[in-house]
Amino acid sequence: MTQTNNDQLNTSLLKDDFYDAINGGWIENAEIPADHSSTGGFMDLADNIEKILMTDFAKLRDGKMAPENPQMAEFKKFYQMTSNFERRDKASAAPLKPYLQRIEDLTSYADLNAQLVDWIITGLPLPFDIDVDSDMKNSTIYALFAGGPRLFLPDKTYYEDGNEAAKKLMPLFSEMTESLLRMADYPESDAHQIVEQAKDFDRQIAPHVKSAEESADYSKMYNPKDIDTFGKYTDKLDLVAAVKELVNGEPKQIILPEPAYFEALSSLLTDDNFEKIKSWMLVKTVDGLASYLSEDFRQTGSQYGRALSGRKEARSKEKAAYYLASGIYDQVVGDYYGHKYFGEKAKQDVHDMVVKMVNVYKNRLQNNDWLSASTREKAVLKLDKLGIQVGYPDKIDSLYDKFKVTEPADGGTLLGNIMTFTQIQTKDQFSKWNKPVDRTRWEMSANTVNAYYHPFHNIIVFPAAILQAPFYSLEQSSSQNFGGIGAVIAHEISHAFDNNGSLFDEFGNMNNWWTDEDHEHFKGLAENMVNEFEGIPFSGQKVNGRLTVSENIADAGGLSCALEAAKSEDDVDLEAFFINWGTIWRMKATTEYMQLLLSIDVHAPAKLRANVQVQNLDDFFKTFNVTENDQMYKKPVDRVKIW
Repeated sequence: MTQTNNDQLNTSLLKDDFYDAINGGWIENAEIPADHSSTGGFMDLADNIEKILMTDFAKLRDGKMAPENPQMAEFKKFYQMTSNFERRDKASAAPLKPYLQRIEDLTSYADLNAQLVDWIITGLPLPFDIDVDSDMKNSTIYALFAGGPRLFLPDKTYYEDGNEAAKKLMPLFSEMTESLLRMADYPESDAHQIVEQAKDFDRQIAPHVKSAEESADYSKMYNPKDIDTFGKYTDKLDLVAAVKELVNGEPKQIILPEPAYFEALSSLLTDDNFEKIKSWMLVKTVDGLASYLSEDFRQTGSQYGRALSGRKEARSKEKAAYYLASGIYDQVVGDYYGHKYFGEKAKQDVHDMVVKMVNVYKNRLQNNDWLSASTREKAVLKLDKLGIQVGYPDKIDSLYDKFKVTEPADGGTLLGNIMTFTQIQTKDQFSKWNKPVDRTRWEMSANTVNAYYHPFHNIIVFPAAILQAPFYSLEQSSSQNFGGIGAVIAHEISHAFDNNGSLFDEFGNMNNWWTDEDHEHFKGLAENMVNEFEGIPFSGQKVNGRLTVSENIADAGGLSCALEAAKSEDDVDLEAFFINWGTIWRMKATTEYMQLLLSIDVHAPAKLRANVQVQNLDDFFKTFNVTENDQMYKKPVDRVKIW
């Protein structure tokens, strides 16, 4: 057996449960930290970065390290405010009360309409969202979007009769929110009535918004409506006037990913519902802002989230202060991390690896045996136009130049600064309407352990944080690196050709570049992937194959292409390749968290990502001599192959 960096490998299990053979020993000994819902894999990297940056930034906060740029100097001031729990505790609910009072003062829809634009800019809750993003059919220009609100429970499916999770969760949500309202000096009876009215309105919303499964289908997102039609969805608020003022222009249309919600809007915004909507907004506000207040508010406000994910404890005050500060100044923090702990040399090395994976993918497309010549040509063109971003941006977004902290000596509060930053960010977002899209803009900070493909921009992004062992290391063999980061890179490339990414052309426009025959064939292959995962028992529930299909297609394409790349190297070692693939998915999680993910996450459970995908590759069976007598065996006819 090949030597690997896994000293707990159980070789006797490799043919029956590949994931457990690699990770079972680790899982048995691993402990989930009390403030976590999971540990392992991606989370281990995130925890390591947390320790490094908390150590560095404590020195910055305490004056033992000088800020490297003006943005970092403002981050230092803000971190000092997030860390000052004595001041936060003393202020208690005082910073929150003006926002609650603003909602309480509403006497009619006309009152709300008179301040609707400022309401949106301030970030106060409404039963709809208005936003700006790339136009899905003209990706060079920013367009207007409008969608439905988020529900109290994780998904609309929780509102179905007999949902057992909802029976446990909604009482916890109610108890937490009533406690927060009482802490904000509402009498107990008023707090109870507000929460009950809010839940009533939330239940009315639920049938009209999309479920996680429905939202995962990008083909149904693009529903442009002319602006006058949009304005007719309710006569209680002047949506057209608000939109025009927000963008300082005359938009002709707005895109509705959830048109059914707006068709129901007039039945929601009624005179009978006005007080319920006020209560719903009060609940959204107190729940949403609790973590920015005193320690009592923060602890109480985390109860529902902890129950959802199975976390035993809230984060420590020190961690909470760090995550709040670094979350607001995410790109500033990412710039620091990228330059200090990743650097230009590694950035170029990984960029070269991405280019290599793109070329492997291109070769596979050029030799594809089921695409017609015209579709194949467009697919290769899409790869040629693919944008690649590695490590960290070339410069910090100029938006952060505007994040000037008002310190306590000048009357500033933590919540006040956050709300000011929200206004700056919201105004900046709306100012982009009808202007050229910046494809180079990063949407994920360099210290984030993740990666993504953006179908509207046709770019792949690999932040520095994920580029560590076991995903990637100069200490690992080429096969291990291809089984780790190589598969992740090719996974993101594959998103350009999954059931959603395939709807968009080389410029990120929703545009059919397939022949009808090719598209029908692809849909059949995608359906095979749906069926491969559909209904697999896991954590007391079952996998939703349709919810997870795009990620499963990307996993399959990514692993297959990474395998081809590994085989092209002189030091190829397929045992090491497959074992590191299994290693990167190691995860130990609470039952509550796994069940939550099964309901709303577009990714399959980590164990199944490791096990099911290797069963689609002929080389897996050859490498480990897996036969029909072994549990990992899958008949050749049942092996799903797309890219």
